[in-house]
Amino acid sequence: MEDAHRITPVIQLVVDTVEIRRRAGTRRPFVVASCLPDLEAGEFSIVDGRLDIDLVIEAVTEGVRATGTATGHWTGPCRRCLEPIVAELEVEVHEIFERNPTEGETWPIEDERIDLVPVLREAALLGLPLVPLCREDCPGPEPERFPTSVGVDVDLSEDAPPPDPRWAALDEFRFDE
Repeated sequence: MEDAHRITPVIQLVVDTVEIRRRAGTRRPFVVASCLPDLEAGEFSIVDGRLDIDLVIEAVTEGVRATGTATGHWTGPCRRCLEPIVAELEVEVHEIFERNPTEGETWPIEDERIDLVPVLREAALLGLPLVPLCREDCPGPEPERFPTSVGVDVDLSEDAPPPDPRWAALDEFRFDE
């Protein structure tokens, strides 16, 4: 990949399309190691905002196409035991850029440049899992370590472990109504 661009952690990823767009079918590899801030959704996030991007930017009749993958690692809690998980993320990128983009379908070409940040941010955040498990056979919280109660007072003596605050919302449920 002699034409590939290597960029160390950056916030803005803008590609000049003048050379590419001179002839339909022209392709240029674009390999990037980037750090994008605020790549998080709820309790889930991309570790350090780091994404390794391997794209091919190609001139097509309607504009420019970017295809490839973005990889990194995500972190978030297990849906059963709430222990932190760190796992690999790999998302496919297949996007079209046009001078007159169609809302929700294509991205803009502005001043003969395409901005990959919103594309990569959207792909990475949509690639985060909705309800992950730390392992397939995760049994959930350990009752001895994280006692829960429904309308019953919890024994907070010194020999009893304190309840896990992440489960505190369950104490407010009342089933007698």
